[in-house]
Amino acid sequence: MALAVEEPIDCSLYTKGKGKASLSEQPTESTPLLQIESDSSQSSGSSDDALDPESAAVRQRLYSTLTIVFFASLSFCLLAFVAIVLVVYSFTSRLSDVSPQDLLDNGLQFQGPSRIDVLNATDGGLWINVDARVGIDAGFILGVNSEGDEGPLKGAWKSIGRLGIRLMRTVSADVSEVYVYSSRQALLATVSADPLELPITTNPPHDASWLTPVSVTLFVRPTNSSSDLTKFVEDVWHDRTVSVHTLVSAITVWGGQVDRKSWRSKFTITMENLETQVTAKLPSLPGLPTSDDGTSMPPFTKLVSLQSFNIASSSKGLTLEALATAVNPVPPTLVVTVPRLPFTIYLPGAQDTLIPIASVFTEPFSLTKPNVTVLMSGHVLPLGPDAAEPLSTFVSHYLSLRHNPISIASPAFPSLILNGEFPSPPTRPHILRNVTIRDMKIKPEGTIFVASGQVFARLVLPKGMNFTMDVNKVFPDLLVFDGEVPDPTNVSTIHDPFPDPLPPRAFGHICPEEWLNATSTYDGSEEGGSAFLVTASIVDVPIEMLPGREKEFSNFVSKVIFSSKGAVAGLLGTADITIHVVGLPFSGGNNSEFMLKGLPLQGTVRIGKKFGAVINP
Repeated sequence: MALAVEEPIDCSLYTKGKGKASLSEQPTESTPLLQIESDSSQSSGSSDDALDPESAAVRQRLYSTLTIVFFASLSFCLLAFVAIVLVVYSFTSRLSDVSPQDLLDNGLQFQGPSRIDVLNATDGGLWINVDARVGIDAGFILGVNSEGDEGPLKGAWKSIGRLGIRLMRTVSADVSEVYVYSSRQALLATVSADPLELPITTNPPHDASWLTPVSVTLFVRPTNSSSDLTKFVEDVWHDRTVSVHTLVSAITVWGGQVDRKSWRSKFTITMENLETQVTAKLPSLPGLPTSDDGTSMPPFTKLVSLQSFNIASSSKGLTLEALATAVNPVPPTLVVTVPRLPFTIYLPGAQDTLIPIASVFTEPFSLTKPNVTVLMSGHVLPLGPDAAEPLSTFVSHYLSLRHNPISIASPAFPSLILNGEFPSPPTRPHILRNVTIRDMKIKPEGTIFVASGQVFARLVLPKGMNFTMDVNKVFPDLLVFDGEVPDPTNVSTIHDPFPDPLPPRAFGHICPEEWLNATSTYDGSEEGGSAFLVTASIVDVPIEMLPGREKEFSNFVSKVIFSSKGAVAGLLGTADITIHVVGLPFSGGNNSEFMLKGLPLQGTVRIGKKFGAVINP
């Protein structure tokens, strides 16, 4: 049996040619399977491509289809963009053609204000917060509100506009300072505000249900010319119409919210030099008379009533408290609140100067119906030497019910001063009471008679004056009557000149050449005011005989000499007094005196030998 010998393998056969691989390229146990699969796929794909010639044509058709879709979409987007630009341009052009007056009359709708809160007074102006209901009919402004007779193309164009407004939802506006002028072109005030955010709508209903509540904070700076404000109020009163002219240098409006940037804020428009006229009929103001009969505007005293006040001495000076009521002219539906506000009271001084007298604060209050009640408190300011005369005049005018001008200003408005009149009491206060002369002696001295004695009087301050004071000097100016003073007897002047005609039974005139030293003591209070007993001595004061009254004088002297009951002399006239008010902050220490002039007085004195009268021939 023959053995077959296996021939050795020729490894070179596997190293030559593309179809054969070397042994080193054969997969082993450590060869990754993914590499094997990848190699297989590539080998298979290459074989398929070579075997399927239609795949290249399919791929070419796919590329062509994608290219057509891309360019078609790009063209559509470009056309849509151009259409949007044209629509926006059309709406913007429409907006630029709308007049400010048309915007106010038809585009901007508001109701109210329903509430006004004065927040603060500073830097020459008022910070106020206004609550109202506001809406912007953007459909009217852009001309896209629905109409019954619009065609298909116009209806589609308006629908696009209404859709844009609905997408916009709100707009914001930055308004520069608003200048408010009267019909006489006098500047009344400037108004500024932070950027506002307002809702917009289309096709609003005819009622006010679509308006949105808003709250806006404004800074109002009134003019410094009180005469312009006074003239404006007088014109409004006379014409029964409020007419103002407003000027705005620029208004910038953009879409969306104030503090949020988005695609809406890209839509921006700026309007410059806007002017408009606002006219409103003045409604009937409760509590005030009408001007239909041609009557002038009521004075300050008719609008403000001083219900009570109290002036008291304290270790810190003179403190002031007052309660006043004023007519509330605002409509009953409007709520107005006012915080604590400072004011300074001035009195007219020499050469048209103003003397600051008191600093007061109003307590927070609301405008209630029908009258407003205001509580004030404060103190008298430190007074210089130039304040004595104005203060004396003020108190004297108050006591005699005379015209009493004052000026009022606020530290918040240092340049704005309003002139008014301090209200007088309803009746003239009876200050000097129970006036008499005790131990009166009358004696001849040359060709005249002179009188001596002790003058006694009770001085009662008006209600509310509860301060402590000292009466230092008295200067009486009196008519002397034979008997009681006839009732009624009213005289405007005692001498220089004497009353013409002279009152019945008046025969003499007593007026010292110099002031009489006086003393006073506190005597409690009466009728709400402090009371004091005042005494002064008269020594050899001449009794001047009135012209043509020799007979009356002779009859009086006869009663004094021969009647056992003596004679009753009536006294009627005025007295000037100098006082020192405890706590009144005059500069100069104890020289804090001022004068009260023309205080009316009336009294009686009985004169005779047993009453101490001495008449020597």
